[in-house]
Amino acid sequence: MANSKYEYVKSFEIEDEVMPPNLIVVRIEGRNFHRFSAIHELEKPNDENALNLMNSCATAILEEYPDIVFSYGFSDEYSFVLKKDSQFYQRHASGIVSVVVSFFSSIYAIKWKDFFPNKELKYPPCFDGRAVCYPSTEILRDYLAWRQVDCHINNQYNTCFWMLVKSGKSKRDAQDYLKGTRAQEKNELLAQKFSIDYHTLPVMFRQGSAVFWDKEDETDMYIDRPQEKSHKEIVVKHCNIIEQSFWKAHPSILDEPRCAMNPLECCKVFLVNKADLLLISPSVSERLSWPNFLIYYKPLCQ
Repeated sequence: MANSKYEYVKSFEIEDEVMPPNLIVVRIEGRNFHRFSAIHELEKPNDENALNLMNSCATAILEEYPDIVFSYGFSDEYSFVLKKDSQFYQRHASGIVSVVVSFFSSIYAIKWKDFFPNKELKYPPCFDGRAVCYPSTEILRDYLAWRQVDCHINNQYNTCFWMLVKSGKSKRDAQDYLKGTRAQEKNELLAQKFSIDYHTLPVMFRQGSAVFWDKEDETDMYIDRPQEKSHKEIVVKHCNIIEQSFWKAHPSILDEPRCAMNPLECCKVFLVNKADLLLISPSVSERLSWPNFLIYYKPLCQ
């Protein structure tokens, strides 16, 4: 920007930099998606194609912006977690939120036909967003646990609500019927009145979707020289992210330390014949001089 007497107006801009080491989360939600769902006649309480479209948009976000390492979503919302040392948009919340929301909305419209080939997109979807900072990975994981608990609560209620509506009750009567009911009572309602076992419903409906860069490490250990290999890919999982076991299995997501045990104490060990391995990839022998036998091990604590 050229220097001029008008440059003082920059002093009125809001400073919204998120200071490190706080972790940044961007949560987006569909704006007025009740109307959007009704106009496009999406299946209630869950439209599998619509949920997969959301997952595909989240995947595109991670592909486009490497600083985003994890996301979790259900229904019409998604949360995106930036890596701890991210300098994306110089950590300015407004810039981060605006680019995530605009890109997600654009991809949603572009990919619509991939998931609804026989439905016209009658008007563009709209999402709002906010940035929240969390001072530790423990609190961040509590945030994600809160969202997954909400997923379960909302899905259980909506499943009961829409089954009652489809059985002939008005929306008001269905709301009154469910008022004050507990989780077990809702499960019994589904089982006794509609022959539905809630726990057999698709996992994506009950637990939401986690989209993240999954790092897979493999160690080829030769007799005299071990070699580390790893690759990363974006995966979509429908799993329990509340339990600590998920984060222990994927420590690279939040850059948490790996198991401190001696690798040989927590690894599965294989002895592979060189001749068998060459049947799979004979070209490798032209580049490497292998011993007759290869010791291969993969950590069990990953």
